[in-house]
Amino acid sequence: MKETKGIWKVIGASSLGTLIEWYDFYIFGSLATVLASQFFPKTNPTAALLSTLATFAAGFIVRPFGALVFGRLGDLIGRKYTFLLTLVLMGGSTFAIGLVPSYESIGFAAPILVLLLRLLQGLALGGEYGGAATYVAEHSPAHRRGFFTSWIQTTATLGLFVSLGVILLTRHSLDADPAKSIAKFNDWGWRIPFLVSIFLVVVSIYIRLKMKESPLFEKLKAAGTRSVNPLKESFGHKSNLKMVLLALFGATMGQGVVWYTGQFYAQSFIENVCKVDFDQSRTILIWAILFATPFFVVFGSWSDKVGRKWIMLTGMLLAVVSYQFLFKQILDLTDPKTKMELVEKRESKSALAPIPHTADSLRTVVSKIFYADGMTMIETKKDTLYTVGKTTIKPDIKISKVVGNGDYWKIVFFVFIMIFYVTMVYGPIAAFLVELFPTKIRYTSMSLPYHIGNGVFGGLTPFIATLLTTIYTNDKLVGLMYPIIIAAVCLVIGTLYITNRIDPEIDD
Repeated sequence: MKETKGIWKVIGASSLGTLIEWYDFYIFGSLATVLASQFFPKTNPTAALLSTLATFAAGFIVRPFGALVFGRLGDLIGRKYTFLLTLVLMGGSTFAIGLVPSYESIGFAAPILVLLLRLLQGLALGGEYGGAATYVAEHSPAHRRGFFTSWIQTTATLGLFVSLGVILLTRHSLDADPAKSIAKFNDWGWRIPFLVSIFLVVVSIYIRLKMKESPLFEKLKAAGTRSVNPLKESFGHKSNLKMVLLALFGATMGQGVVWYTGQFYAQSFIENVCKVDFDQSRTILIWAILFATPFFVVFGSWSDKVGRKWIMLTGMLLAVVSYQFLFKQILDLTDPKTKMELVEKRESKSALAPIPHTADSLRTVVSKIFYADGMTMIETKKDTLYTVGKTTIKPDIKISKVVGNGDYWKIVFFVFIMIFYVTMVYGPIAAFLVELFPTKIRYTSMSLPYHIGNGVFGGLTPFIATLLTTIYTNDKLVGLMYPIIIAAVCLVIGTLYITNRIDPEIDD
């Protein structure tokens, strides 16, 4: 049994750096609607949002390549220096996104630059997680490996939590007037969360430089038994390749879609489908994350006693059978058709402005509608009035809702349930993956299925789900078919082929 002396220092140093990398990676998705207006043409907001989500997804798609590149380095030169390198690459890319000029300034060069930086972020994250999880696992005793590695599992969700908090804090601190503060944030203040990450990265680099190498890797190094070709040994040997494929299709694929449905598509759905305003859609997620995060450790620890398999698969099963219900509840809670309008309180303002270089005018009508349950809805309708005949084209209508206090906490509860499923599938998975592969090729072998499952299958969830809702406009829940089908397939494969091992030794 390994000594656990100093394990909390190892966990703290590893977790801090990994949290910062997740913060850097997810701040892009948290600001998707703002970035859509900054880096893409404003003539079609829906296309701009989809383009931003596609750029967001691109960072996930390249994660498996990062897993191959940095996984190989981690198995050749060590865990410590490899995920130190990924931290520098991630921090530099995030900082640079905050410096990219807008579409109005440099045209299509703006989205191209952002895409390139997003790809670098994806490559960096592809090497970070496997290194951090492996590093902690190789310092942990077998009978508590699930518990100790579950602390690394909290960093992804906490990174999202921190990104949302920094965004809201920045958004409301730029001016004493709330309306001006929000306008400044949408104009240039959104850059601040990207730029401040460089200070967090510097602190984490300092801490990680003081870390020692994994004891199991040092043992291999001293014995001269390190892998000469980690890629060939990981994927060229039939027995190990079988484990890689099983990890992907029996665990990480389903875990990935559950993760991104509960923590990203839920936010996108609340904001873009239910039309809940920017602040509320974020604070709902913040509260749900805060309440659910401790369960990563609960399920990680429990997996040391009962095994990893059934906890993860139960989380997938619950997601498959209940997603439609949970999202339908949120949709109903924000639907004006289910509420009684206080007609006497309705406020409406109209403005007419000339359109430059034409004889036509732009009419803007802003209506504030109040409901008996406390919800308010602001409807902004813009249409063009043409001089010839004063005909009107189809108006552009934007809606923003602020739900009442009771419904707000009900939505928090439903999102909490989704993130609770995340803790079930994600809490034990680091220990599960580490235990599948031998030490000398562990970094490479576990990183690839993790990042394909999470980066490709999971990372595409917000984009594919949102795309489906734009194609099948009559069904606002159609986007859920993607994560439900993927999780169901993974559930079947995992049930049939994964072995429920408890506390296997990983020293070899």
